[in-house]
Amino acid sequence: MHGPRLLAYCRPGFEGECAAELGALDATHGGGGYARAKPGTGFVEFVALDAEAAARLLGDEAQLIFARQLLAVIAHVEALPREDRLGALARVVDAAPARLRDVRVEAPDSDDGRALAPLCRALTSALVARLKRERRLDAKAHMQLHVCLLANDHAVVAVTDTRRTTPWPGGIPRLRFPRQAPSRSTLKLEEAFLTLLSAKEREKWLAPGMRGVDLGAAPGGWTWQLVNRSMRVIAVDNGPMDRALMESGLVEHRREDGFRFQPAKPVDWMVCDMVEQPIRVAARMAEWLARGWCRQCVFNLKLPMKKRYDEVMRCLAEIRDIATAEGGTLELRAHQLYHDREEITVFARLDRA
Repeated sequence: MHGPRLLAYCRPGFEGECAAELGALDATHGGGGYARAKPGTGFVEFVALDAEAAARLLGDEAQLIFARQLLAVIAHVEALPREDRLGALARVVDAAPARLRDVRVEAPDSDDGRALAPLCRALTSALVARLKRERRLDAKAHMQLHVCLLANDHAVVAVTDTRRTTPWPGGIPRLRFPRQAPSRSTLKLEEAFLTLLSAKEREKWLAPGMRGVDLGAAPGGWTWQLVNRSMRVIAVDNGPMDRALMESGLVEHRREDGFRFQPAKPVDWMVCDMVEQPIRVAARMAEWLARGWCRQCVFNLKLPMKKRYDEVMRCLAEIRDIATAEGGTLELRAHQLYHDREEITVFARLDRA
């Protein structure tokens, strides 16, 4: 007998890390589930021991780093007939909750998945029309239907609760590159603020007039995000900064080593996208928090080619040990963003006791 199944979307190439993470989280609750993963597919299927174990994992979705979105699988539909895919899917969709907030037909973020985009659009229109006729779509409902196409003739029908999951299809916020920004790396920090902070936190913690430090700033992609929110920024980098950004009057460029710089006064934010060994970055970020040089920070950890999940766990443990050595409550959130590559992005905030 197979237990209830979950489908996790992830970045292609990180299926192993996603599987390890789901297994570790399941084990903390005493579960006995197992993952099925194939490299390069952009998804992982996890088989839970029972319904309670599956529900616990779904409830812990916000803790996941490598999973972009976690869905509860209703069924696999294989051998979809080309002449009537909708009819074959409809029989399974009938087993979904009676009231649905929305329906998404999607494919994993992989080369094979992107080739299925036209079929996804066609099936979305057909399914939406059918569910409207049946009066099953309800803007006040919480459950959302997902049809994940793994191939032209293979779909996974699943559901998710919109109260706990990401609002973006596939867990990917589609951001537009701002033409004024000096580099595309600016999208990493924009996505980090959207993904790792709530709307209320963004309103409170990203207020005009705050002060920040950008370590390894040049040419200024991350600095631009802070300046765009009317913050004053010390940009630390031996490289040149974008001229237009410097003309804003909100940036002070310090040609110094990001690992040695420390502010004369505490700042509200420190951000960092330096290319360095992840454990070294983690230790330095924790030191900034422990010494009270910043209230909160966002930074990237560039991962090694092997044992990436183990390295992430080691770095996060290092941050906890250093940052909380003298007391305080540490808020630590991490995620592999869509605009990340061989890295993860971390938000950390230390509240003194």
